Amino acid sequence: MKTLTREFFQRDPLSCARELIGAELVWNQAGGVIVETEAYSVRNDEACHTFSRPSTRGFVAEKPPGAAYVYLNYGMYWLLNFLVKGGAVDGFVLIRALEPTRGIEEMRRRRGMNELKNLCSGPGKLTRALGIEGTFHGQDFFEAADGPILLPPTAPPTISAGPRIGITRSADLPWRFVAAGSPFLSMPMKKR
Repeated sequence: MKTLTREFFQRDPLSCARELIGAELVWNQAGGVIVETEAYSVRNDEACHTFSRPSTRGFVAEKPPGAAYVYLNYGMYWLLNFLVKGGAVDGFVLIRALEPTRGIEEMRRRRGMNELKNLCSGPGKLTRALGIEGTFHGQDFFEAADGPILLPPTAPPTISAGPRIGITRSADLPWRFVAAGSPFLSMPMKKR
């Protein structure tokens, strides 16, 4: 089974976020095709944690490309990001939504719901469905023996880009990427 390599994360976050659309993320016997991501840059991006959190700047300096950056949002939801570094600028890619493909019954149990369309249609929903918690923070994606698997896209999807959502700072940057027309997005892409 061919998987994405560390080199995939050794470039800029915008390219990485765009090219993760269509890849399949498998974690804890469940998974899905990535249909929505957001890029965050360590440079001139007030929405990136490195802007206000020294610990995040330390994380970027110490961890290898592909490391999981998992944090608790609003004290309720774990969010999954991957560290991207080694290109023109370092940053993160937030995984915002998946189209479920594997372990669907287990994801339904973890989420306590049945509707396939809503199992992973948001960053907090997908981490709960995949069983991702704070203990995964900092794990080297490529060193974990029973860690996650990222399979490359089988066919290049049509991708749309637009402003990131759910943030107030640097919100105008068109760094949200989606599989055009996917019903599994966290929110539909607004028309310009």
